[in-house]
Amino acid sequence: MAGTTHTVTNQPPPLTDYDLFGADRALTEAVERHLDPELLDEVRGELAALGRASGSAQLQEWAVQANENPPRLRTHDRHGHRVDEVDFHPAWHRLLGKGVAAGLTAAWVRPGGHVRRAAAFLVWTQVEAGNLCPLSMTHAAVPALRTDPALAAEWEPRLTSMVYDRELRPARLKAGALFGMGMTEKQGGSDVRANTTTARPLAEEGTYELTGHKWFCSAPMSDGFLVLAQAPEGLTCFLVPRVLEDGSRNVFLIQRLKDKLGNRSNASGEVEFDGTWARRVGEEGRGVRTIIDMVAATRLDCVLGSAGLMRQAVAQAVHHCTHREAFGGKLVDKPLMRNVLADLALESEAATTLALRLAAACDDGSEQERALLRIAVPAAKYWVTKRCTPVTVEAAECLGGNGYVEESGLPRLVRESPLNSIWEGAGNVQALDVLRALQREPDALNAYLQEVGRARGADHRLDAAIKDLLTELADLDGIEGRARRLTERLALVLQGSLLVRYAPPEVADAFCAARLGGDGGAAFGTLPHTLDLASVVERARPVS
Repeated sequence: MAGTTHTVTNQPPPLTDYDLFGADRALTEAVERHLDPELLDEVRGELAALGRASGSAQLQEWAVQANENPPRLRTHDRHGHRVDEVDFHPAWHRLLGKGVAAGLTAAWVRPGGHVRRAAAFLVWTQVEAGNLCPLSMTHAAVPALRTDPALAAEWEPRLTSMVYDRELRPARLKAGALFGMGMTEKQGGSDVRANTTTARPLAEEGTYELTGHKWFCSAPMSDGFLVLAQAPEGLTCFLVPRVLEDGSRNVFLIQRLKDKLGNRSNASGEVEFDGTWARRVGEEGRGVRTIIDMVAATRLDCVLGSAGLMRQAVAQAVHHCTHREAFGGKLVDKPLMRNVLADLALESEAATTLALRLAAACDDGSEQERALLRIAVPAAKYWVTKRCTPVTVEAAECLGGNGYVEESGLPRLVRESPLNSIWEGAGNVQALDVLRALQREPDALNAYLQEVGRARGADHRLDAAIKDLLTELADLDGIEGRARRLTERLALVLQGSLLVRYAPPEVADAFCAARLGGDGGAAFGTLPHTLDLASVVERARPVS
């Protein structure tokens, strides 16, 4: 029995048992905007079901369990045989199974697949971000495999299946399969051309024997992996199955699992190849070209993942401040707190709007849209993922001391927040990729300028930002040293143009004022007080 001094008052109710999709106005509007009207009813129902499940107390508990019981490496069985298996808590498998069933690996074979998957990915990230790694790798492997029609015919139905089959056995016996990826090595990191893993051709055409290591192997419990290794003609892409056709284990030695800052539920490992059987994907010497579409897909997932983390952080902050009283009233009604919340909400909505626009470009698939993605994906990956950490930290501060306590869920978001900026190429890699697109692919810049040009004349601050951007693009002196600044501006102008076209006036006005017009400070909560900040906050409020 609680003591008489322990009556709990002025604490917000848990943010649970609500529809994460339906409560996110920016996301629901983006789905309606980018999907074929004939698909809308089906997709709305699908995403609403996922949103309700994601907001349930049961799934929130599974997420806690998966993070509090991280994976364990088991290198040998009790008889001393090498097995190289990763053991997970049952909650991990439950979550991963639901992610697969939600179509998070099936975008390539469903109408409107990328937009509906992007919305689901953004929702599912808010439950538990760790299991998105194997889902992302599996989804992204499809375009790489399509460079070899025979491999694609064999593997694509397994990768796009909506059935989670966790058993390690030959892929031909499985109802669904997951993929991982191994590119980076100790001596090279992002410079994959410095890889030293070797591939020796075997007698059977297209088969090789790999020897070497991978410093960072994503999802090492998967059924197959796309890896890079040095073949006789140069760096080449290979498919490494975990289990061979005869049922024996391929040589896939997991030396250890990484002890990471966040992403605790997910296994990332260091692996060794020692006579490992592999199948070539694409041409010898064309490994980077073969795997580049996979990298682009995972980079877009980094944008979606960061948008999801920001949305959940903002939802928690707004929910807390809506119910919490201090200094004579609700926190959400205090002008300074309202300014902070509105500023956070702007960042979240801009990220969501941009991410769904890129997903729609993937569905479109036209030359114009593919050219836009060549600049927009690395620019968005650079900027959106970098905004994630300050947003989650500021959101935690909105909860005060409660936000620093594990039970609030905010510390898990904070630990997760830097991940997407680091993985799949850190900031400098993205900025340099933008430069390469600008210098080598004039169609990419033309597509970008046409996209932002659709909003010209709607806001004077956006018009001025576009003009300044063109001036900066015309000056190539010291361009590499300015690559981060340029990439940031490209992302902000694109976000501003989308919000001007699609968001409510109060959201677009506040974004253009603070992000493009210079009328905002370095920290959150420095928006001009004359803006309609109450409407911006109300739009971001989760309905429980």
